[in-house]
Amino acid sequence: MARPSRAPERRAELIAVARRAVVERGVLNLRLRDIADGAGLSSGSVLYYFPTLTDLLREVQQEAVERFCTQREDAARSGTPRERLLATIRSGLPSGPSDELCVLLYELGTIARRDPAYAARHVALFERQVRIYTGILEAGAATGEFALTAEPVAIARNLVALEDGYGLHLTQAVPTVDRATAEAMLLSFARIATTRSLEDPS
Repeated sequence: MARPSRAPERRAELIAVARRAVVERGVLNLRLRDIADGAGLSSGSVLYYFPTLTDLLREVQQEAVERFCTQREDAARSGTPRERLLATIRSGLPSGPSDELCVLLYELGTIARRDPAYAARHVALFERQVRIYTGILEAGAATGEFALTAEPVAIARNLVALEDGYGLHLTQAVPTVDRATAEAMLLSFARIATTRSLEDPS
């Protein structure tokens, strides 16, 4: 009987190695040799599973996007619209420069300026987050919990854009704002956009 293929396991191992390497070295300094050394393989062996480093990093990006969005969707799943909006805002900000998942997404986002495949996933990441926010805002408006000052999708897009902007600052070697300040700024915008204080349950 033929031995079962270890290709899926090996591919998963290489994706994990590449993920760590991107966070540690940065995507612009990353070489195929770094992945091979981290996995204990030759560069040729890595190319057996992924024809190019770009192909491997696309898999890393896909896995990171799915993991990040799933976490946000889980945070937004239960409670009142106010509770869901508060939880979603808190789930979108990096904890700081050591936040592996957010650093990974920002690093890979730099490639989106030049590579259409990366750009497409970057757009999908943005739009998926916008849909999470839009659903919560529409639910709050329908129940009378929110009195929206703009269209739900416009508010949602601004919330995601603000998260992205503050997130970039939070993940710098020397952050220009701390997480508490970034969260306060997002909550301030949300209060203006919904005419409801998210931290006040009354």
